[in-house]
Amino acid sequence: MAIKFLQLLTSPQRSTKTNFQLGCLLAFVAGAVNAGGFLAISRYTSHMSGIISGIGDDLALSNILAVLGGITLLVSFIMGSATTAMLVNWGQRKRIHSQFALPLLVEAFLLLCFGLLGANLNLYTSLTVPTIALMLCFVMGLQNAIITKVSRAEIRTTHMTGVVTDIGIELGKLFYWNRSEEANKKGHVRANKQKLKAHALILSMFLIGGIVGALSFKKVGYGSVIPLSLVLVVIAGLQIYRDIRVIVKGRTSCALVDSAPGQQEIPKPP
Repeated sequence: MAIKFLQLLTSPQRSTKTNFQLGCLLAFVAGAVNAGGFLAISRYTSHMSGIISGIGDDLALSNILAVLGGITLLVSFIMGSATTAMLVNWGQRKRIHSQFALPLLVEAFLLLCFGLLGANLNLYTSLTVPTIALMLCFVMGLQNAIITKVSRAEIRTTHMTGVVTDIGIELGKLFYWNRSEEANKKGHVRANKQKLKAHALILSMFLIGGIVGALSFKKVGYGSVIPLSLVLVVIAGLQIYRDIRVIVKGRTSCALVDSAPGQQEIPKPP
């Protein structure tokens, strides 16, 4: 039952329920990586608003080196999103089961590298801090594009501005005072309680992930992201395993047809 649940998270056949389940999981990962990354390099990497504002500030102050650094982080985030789009579109063209699992596997691999190698990179901070920042921006762009693609832009997981805005809108509808005579009229305001609940859950998972990420990084260090990467490997691996089985089964069927008895080669005429 648990395997079936995990398999549905990255299945090509989507539903609103599975979209929000995957969104909650990825929000937790984003919160943990964002908080842990800040403790590692003193910079948040899950959203671009601050980075773009920083580019403007540094440009006004003629701090060209900082401007170039901010632009590089922005480009890295964009490249992560573009990578997801290419992998998903390629998977859809090939009609494979792992079209959404492939970018998730890339994210898991990069987080695993961050966890395994990060602790040994402190000796070269002048080089590794920018590299880690670029990698984390790439990972966050990659992840945000995944949930954007599967939910058709209804869910975001790496930044909470849109989520908090949607929560505010639905709360405004919920507490709006409708006149009794408007109950059955077009102007009657109704809150989407399901949407409110789902976005509140995503916000909560991001917050919990941030707390867990900060505490675990403080105690364990870079290795705290390894369990997150392994969870993503399992989730992505289930769909990739299905594709491997299809490929192996197809090759086996072809081999059986080629070796079937009674199919002798017709001799060519002299």
